[in-house]
Amino acid sequence: MKFSCEIEIYAPLEQVAALWFDESNNKHWQDGFESSKFVTGVKNEVDSKSILSYNKGKMILEETILLYNYPLEKKGLYEHKHMSNTQHTKFKDLGNNKTLYLSEVDYIAFHHFMPRLLFKLFPSMFKKMSMKWMKQFKAFAEK
Repeated sequence: MKFSCEIEIYAPLEQVAALWFDESNNKHWQDGFESSKFVTGVKNEVDSKSILSYNKGKMILEETILLYNYPLEKKGLYEHKHMSNTQHTKFKDLGNNKTLYLSEVDYIAFHHFMPRLLFKLFPSMFKKMSMKWMKQFKAFAEK
């Protein structure tokens, strides 16, 4: 399942990218975010890995960097015991202190019955969650 979302942010590209790429800011816009722990490789280089923790450790994701081109884009593989997806985030300067924030998500595997069922019953749920976080980031970046 692939989808993309985009939103315009009323702030310059440099400011938007600095906020988004700084993982310590995730708690301000990603519900339940607790921590990011670097595990292996060279931080922010292809094939480096981190562990992301959400909701008091109830959701743990392994992030593998597939592409890192600050301040314009980042692509990662996110693996969870129930599913795996890639996310390619891009930023584009629109001029006049506006930035386009684009996210392309591809759920490549469901490893458990429940996510498969949710996808079949509520296919738009995954896109709505991504869009919710993008709107929350927009509010954070514009304040």
